[in-house]
Order: sequence, then C-alpha cells, then structure tokens
Amino acid sequence: MTHPEDRQQQATISRLMLYHLNAPIAENCSLRGVLPAPGAVRIAVHGGDEKIFLYEIPHDTVAPAYLPGIMRTALTGTQIYSSDDVGEAMGMTLIRLHPEKITPTPESGQSQALSVLRALSDPGDDEDPFLIGFLWNGDSAMRLYVQPRARTGIIGADIRLTDMLTGLIAALPTLIEEEERHQPAPDDPHCDLLVDLTGW
Repeated sequence: MTHPEDRQQQATISRLMLYHLNAPIAENCSLRGVLPAPGAVRIAVHGGDEKIFLYEIPHDTVAPAYLPGIMRTALTGTQIYSSDDVGEAMGMTLIRLHPEKITPTPESGQSQALSVLRALSDPGDDEDPFLIGFLWNGDSAMRLYVQPRARTGIIGADIRLTDMLTGLIAALPTLIEEEERHQPAPDDPHCDLLVDLTGW
C-alpha cells in the first residue's frame, strides 16, 4: 500500500478500532487485528470458537468513523454472503463486505465517550493541552474539564453523547468562550465555571 490516502485511511481505522482490543465489537466477538489490503481494510475478529474471520471493507465506500458500526451490524444475527464474497487469507475465512448495503449499528455510550475523549486529546498538544479531565456518568452525559489557551481557569463543559458529536467537538473551543454560557460551579470543586452544552 503506497497511496498516501490509503495509508491515512488505514491509520485512522486502526486508531478507531483500538478500543475493541478491550471491549467486544459485538457479543462474543473480539478484535484480533486491523490489516492493510490494496484499497481496503481487513478487520480480524475472533467469534467465540476457534475460527478467526477477516472482514474486508473497501476504503472508497465508507468513511472510517462508520466502520465500528458496520462491523457491529455484520457480526450481529445471521448474515448470508455470496460465494464471490468469501475466500481465505492466512488461514482465516475472508468475507468481503459491501458497507453501502449495511446500516451501521449505533455506538454504545461508552464507545461514544471514548470517541469524544480521543478527538479532544491531541497528543501533539502535550505542552498546552485543552482537555485535562472528564467525568462520565455512565448514561448519556459527560462533563469535560477543559482549559482554553487564553484562560487560566478550568471550565466544566456538560455535553450529551449522541450520534452527531463531530460538530460539537469542532465547535467546543468557541462555545466555551461565549460569556453568556458561563455559569458558576458551586458544587464542583474541579472547575471554575460551567458551560451547559447538553442542548446543543
């Protein structure tokens, strides 16, 4: 694989799937690997018995963020595949998926929380970090503790975990600076101000 776009897509998918090394993708299905293939990614999954299945998904059919949901759908219930879509690679059963025909299963709250935290934790920003803490209540809400570069105090930003978090994550640095959103934080000794973004 030498095409830069394929390399970037592969790296993004590998990062997205890391969480599933510790948490099953679907019931009794654990991640065993993310392998590069020409124009595609292959996800190795152990299905509870001794067999490992290799699911191939072309890069040009779906954005990387949808892959975990597509895998959850593919691994849930009975699936029927054409003989043209089944093969073998490295002793594993290879199954070529057609993601345009698959409706991704939504992420669990824990997966959504991890997605938000990963997006806001830029490892290249270690000298001046934005996200410095979080509190997830195990439901659909999370408090992010952030410290904007222009401020000395810590802001607690309450968000709701939904399927549409990308826009909120991108807008968060601007939203927390809007003074009309600032509230005192008398019950939380971990921040100086609170910003309620649960209705955003």
